[in-house]
Amino acid sequence: MPATIEAPTSWIESIGDFRLPPETDRQLQSLMDRNTEGLLQPAEKEELSALAALSEEISLFRAQALQLLGKRPA
Repeated sequence: MPATIEAPTSWIESIGDFRLPPETDRQLQSLMDRNTEGLLQPAEKEELSALAALSEEISLFRAQALQLLGKRPA
């Protein structure tokens, strides 16, 4: 059974608001677009994979934080 710990609401809210930095998000979007067009080089495919994995992890953390707060994603 998982342990329960107390955390400040503001800390949980900050996790719920966390996103990739704008420049990193733009890079991810650009790589995804170029991948769809079949234009990525091998190194860019690795970068896309890493950024996509990071974005997914952030999304999962955000979803868990928002669930704890009883909120829906914006």
